[in-house]
Amino acid sequence: MTSPLLSLRNAALSLRSNAGDVNILRDISLDVHAGETIGLTGPSGSGKSSLLMLMGGLERATSGTVTALGQDLGQMGEDALARLRRDNIGVVFQAFHLIPTLTALENVATPLELAGAADAQSRAEAELQAVGLAHRMHHYPAQMSGGEQQRVALARAAAPRPRLILADEPTGNLDAANGAAIVDLLFELHDRHDATLVLVTHDMALAARCDRVLHLSDGALADDRARADLPA
Repeated sequence: MTSPLLSLRNAALSLRSNAGDVNILRDISLDVHAGETIGLTGPSGSGKSSLLMLMGGLERATSGTVTALGQDLGQMGEDALARLRRDNIGVVFQAFHLIPTLTALENVATPLELAGAADAQSRAEAELQAVGLAHRMHHYPAQMSGGEQQRVALARAAAPRPRLILADEPTGNLDAANGAAIVDLLFELHDRHDATLVLVTHDMALAARCDRVLHLSDGALADDRARADLPA
């Protein structure tokens, strides 16, 4: 059996506060294999987003280990982590995090240019076309709807052709119709790039589209079930 793309072993995350340490995640152990789609569910405050951040090296585990794409994230410096994310991991947030002074095309192309990609412009154009924004390439974020801005964010995440896509409530700021369209695009992106997708969501119907559903409760992994094992 091939090695997992992501592996967490007894991973924990604590943050210091004036009242003492706050335990955000406790003793998380799981494997995610290449090509899987994972729905990450749980009530607000259960640690879903924090777990996603650990997976992408955006937070460091207080104890335990997090291995992504064969790299022990806890042993990597910030520059090495940034390169790993740039080349292999696409992150999509609830807030779009677009640069307001750049057009849609520039928002997607700039990370590729910083990585030294000679075909940055053509790849950015192709990804914007793939998310239905060929007619909006030269518009600025303020000139686009929320749904369109999230499509730009998806195109930016997809342009490096990542092996891993991490999506944190990507439909949280959108209405139902735009949210459904973004979800469809996420799964299309997963299929097109043969990527692994980990998706944080409160929507159990959306989570049920994934190969596996992980449920967090009070910072701990409470359930890990394949789609076939979920209630109909």
